[in-house]
Amino acid sequence: MTVLNEKLFSEFAPVSTEEWMAKITADLKGAPFEKKLVWKTGEGFNVNPFYRAEDIEKLKTASSLPGEFPYVRGTGKENDWNVRQNIDVTDFKAANKKALDILQKGVTSLGFHFAGDQVNMENLTSLLEGICPEAVELNFKTCNAKNEALAGLLADYFEAKGADLDKCAGSIGFNPFKAPLVKGMAADRWVEQAVAVLKAGKALPKYRTLAVDACLLSDSGAYISQELGYSLAWGNELVANLVDAGFTPDEVAAKIKFNFGISSNYFLEIAKFRAARWLWAEIVAAYRPECTCVCKMEAHAQTSDWNQTLYDAHVNLLRTQTETMSAAIAGVQSISVTPFDSVYQTPDDFSERIARNQQLLLKEECHFDKVVDPSAGSYYIEVLTASLADAAWHLFLETEDRGGFHVAVKTGEVQNAVNASSAARRKAVATRREILLGTNQYPNFAETAAAKISCACDTSCCCLNGTEIPALDFSRGASAFEDLRLATERSGKTPEVFMLTVGNLAMRLARSQFSCNFFACAGYKVIDNLGFDTVEAGVEAALKAGAGIVVLCSSDDEYAEYAPAAYKALAGRAEFVVAGAPACSDELKAQGIVHFVNVKSNVLETLKEFNRKLGIE
Repeated sequence: MTVLNEKLFSEFAPVSTEEWMAKITADLKGAPFEKKLVWKTGEGFNVNPFYRAEDIEKLKTASSLPGEFPYVRGTGKENDWNVRQNIDVTDFKAANKKALDILQKGVTSLGFHFAGDQVNMENLTSLLEGICPEAVELNFKTCNAKNEALAGLLADYFEAKGADLDKCAGSIGFNPFKAPLVKGMAADRWVEQAVAVLKAGKALPKYRTLAVDACLLSDSGAYISQELGYSLAWGNELVANLVDAGFTPDEVAAKIKFNFGISSNYFLEIAKFRAARWLWAEIVAAYRPECTCVCKMEAHAQTSDWNQTLYDAHVNLLRTQTETMSAAIAGVQSISVTPFDSVYQTPDDFSERIARNQQLLLKEECHFDKVVDPSAGSYYIEVLTASLADAAWHLFLETEDRGGFHVAVKTGEVQNAVNASSAARRKAVATRREILLGTNQYPNFAETAAAKISCACDTSCCCLNGTEIPALDFSRGASAFEDLRLATERSGKTPEVFMLTVGNLAMRLARSQFSCNFFACAGYKVIDNLGFDTVEAGVEAALKAGAGIVVLCSSDDEYAEYAPAAYKALAGRAEFVVAGAPACSDELKAQGIVHFVNVKSNVLETLKEFNRKLGIE
């Protein structure tokens, strides 16, 4: 008979938090705990290196159950999410053929994106031929001005096919704030449009017709707390205005779908979805709906575009896999995975198949769909959930106090805040405080990418761009590095960087490896060496190799002797660089040595400077 309250390892005395801290402090040997071990996130709170049961004693989230208000542990008692694949539609018959094909390969949800001027019954009939709307979740995204007509056409089509409308599930992505966020255009008549879409959507009981596209914030580099806080304000803006327009809270909340992005911040993303359900349930409950079931958040998740990379593109598979795991563990309703090659071309059959299989792997082999909220009770996840909820709620209240989400978007407050976060994150990428493998760290030295780039056009909206208000900046984290490396490729030049390794064996090898990775980020050819007996021999070898840049790799103590000697021997025939930040840097600079590369360098700006010196624009 199993004793549920049996204490394991009772022969060991319990260890208190104070004892743990005393041991950690001793092991740090005087180094500050806060500086060395506390993670200072960009989310508005810090994360400790360990948590204990006492940290979650007062958290209500740790005692809630799946399917129970406020739904922090999930909106139901199952975790069988839909596997979605999106299709950009230009040829409706071809899109139908593709949809029917991928429905046989594990897809359970389809997303169709097409231009507004293509919304008509003929095209819908071609697109949906042979697809059972009662068995497949169907999601549509088109120009906002056409969503009302689209809802009516879909209802008419389903009825004509004899479908039970109460069993047809999906979404129509009416996003009233896409124009200001993406295109810099005002959206002053959005309530009137939303009212029309909501009325038309009544014919489709299980269709979500109002979209909170928080993924736009994620894809433009927002911090997770910003994506969550602003998305809650966005959703609340819809409910508040449409209730004022005569709808009940139940009618509005039941029609809202949240579309989130997923960054590579694995544990924080799990916490984000848990906190999102919790906070949204509380917001909707404040409107006193007749049924608490409308407090359940309907959430779709899609992998991040911000951290996708052109170079070493197969690393995108690793990023999207951990992102997908976060959303699956957290319990969303559907997931779409960005194919790894989408940065540089229209995804092909191979990359789309891999993207589908990334989700199927989690279902069929890892059985993630068999467990609801497996992270519950984890001290770490529970504290992250509460901390992220606090940060997002603070931003939500700030936004509401300033007039709500529409006002914040109309004045550019949201766009400016997110763009500032994106700029801060791109600076972190430039200085390698945020790593994009294969781009700003450990690049593939021999890779070229210019030839594989082809353009793919966005057909989702026929509206023109404007400049009335700030728009979100969708530059990816890797964009600046990619521009730099592409400039090198297209220049027709391949600068050679020679590692002049001399002196202390361990230090010269470590610094030559660091410098090789550093300069390869710009697409330069690096020439490493095992070592030279003298700096003069190294300089001679570098000039013989035709190097445009010579990097001295040695120890700090030896630089006082080796650096001036190498600089003098080189005599301006190539750019001279010292790898490291030696104590004698000021003395070396006084002798004319100006280039140093080390872990504190801004890699991007340093490489841009070398490109300019080498005549690469």
